[in-house]
Amino acid sequence: MKEELLALLAPFGQQHVLASWDTLDAGQQAALAAEIRALDCRLIQRLHRQAADAGGAGDIRDVADRAASPPAFRLDSPSNRFAPQEARQRGSEALRAGQVGVILVAGGQGTRLGFDHPKGMFSIGPVSGKSLFQIHVEKVLAAARRYVVRIPLCLMTSPATHAETVEFFARHERFGLPEEDLHIFCQGTMPAVDAATGEILLSEPGHIALSPDGHGGTLAALARSGALEDLGKRGIRQVFYFQVDNPLVAVCGAEFIGYHLLSGSEMSSQVVAKREPLEKVGNVVQVDGRLRVIEYIDLPEEVARRRAADGSLLVWAGSIAVHVFDVAFLERMADRADALPFHVARKKVPYVDSSGRKVTPEAPNAIKFERFIFDLMPAAANAIVVEVDPAKGFAPLKNAPGEKQDTPEWVQDRMAALHAQWLRQAGAQVAEGVAVEVSPLFALDAEELAGKIKPGTRVNSPTYLG
Repeated sequence: MKEELLALLAPFGQQHVLASWDTLDAGQQAALAAEIRALDCRLIQRLHRQAADAGGAGDIRDVADRAASPPAFRLDSPSNRFAPQEARQRGSEALRAGQVGVILVAGGQGTRLGFDHPKGMFSIGPVSGKSLFQIHVEKVLAAARRYVVRIPLCLMTSPATHAETVEFFARHERFGLPEEDLHIFCQGTMPAVDAATGEILLSEPGHIALSPDGHGGTLAALARSGALEDLGKRGIRQVFYFQVDNPLVAVCGAEFIGYHLLSGSEMSSQVVAKREPLEKVGNVVQVDGRLRVIEYIDLPEEVARRRAADGSLLVWAGSIAVHVFDVAFLERMADRADALPFHVARKKVPYVDSSGRKVTPEAPNAIKFERFIFDLMPAAANAIVVEVDPAKGFAPLKNAPGEKQDTPEWVQDRMAALHAQWLRQAGAQVAEGVAVEVSPLFALDAEELAGKIKPGTRVNSPTYLG
């Protein structure tokens, strides 16, 4: 076996991966062999050479200089091509026809939250304490009930979260989702390499230092797992994509899906208007007639500060990682090896050296490679963005308590504020500062809630409507 593995590694100068082979037991050898066979050493070599060339700074600056505002449906804009009512009607038709599925990306752990589990397991309901996973699944179930259809949920995990996520859903009986409507699959990995030499790093003598390949890994993992083929067989034509950390997302929102369909778009993206030019978000722009995202670290300040004649920012659209994809577009792109480029991240990665000694670097020593799903934008026909009010659709859970925003308390306050607004629109009197929570299974939106609340209802204490 060792000779076979050396034959895979040696042509690319990676034979050091087997330095401790003879000290490993049979199980450890088998595990390491599986990791080696899964490597694409030729790709890793090419990516390291590209990173070493480091010619991208000038390229991205040239691209950024040509950036323009993307084709968009702005909030309450009279110049929008289609009215909200028209979009809701078209989206509802697609949902009612059973043509919409869901992709939920949930590979992250709650490390920054001090929560050593999949982030989707984090309890975030301001009154109920429901987990992110439960809230999202209940939105899928509520949409399926509203449109009298089955809506499949494809949930992507990572190697670090897969087993615990599968067990969590089994323990909670999938929160009511039929077994055949839940497809849990795991994203791929890429090895970390030494930034100077390109040598693959080992996290310990019998294991390669592997990391998830980014949310762009969704495309390959969907195809590899069979989920993409299954969506096609079920007649699913569009998929609603979002990430697990945002409990305000309007899953399968008919208006968003409708704008996508009416525009003939293959990929549509929700955005929020940036509050200031240098806000740390991905910037959705149009370059040479195609949409793309420029990360804030790559956007020159003078470009970020450019303004239109009316004083508004030209680069205004901040990505919130909510999309609608045509399934046919995903199928086409899954067949292209170059559909999603790898991005380089320079990180501090602990490793074992040639003597087997554990090294904890004090400065970035390694390169990690990731793919991003938004890099599909330039290949998508008629791609559009749809602006959403962050108070109604974006409250990402990212930071531990004590930070300014994106903390558990901040997210819960945003959830409670939205649901209090729904109640007031229905004619209820909600005391200021009172925590309220509306289960998706009770009401998916303000309109549905209005039909279930008696005008004049008083809410003076923490209230859960479920």
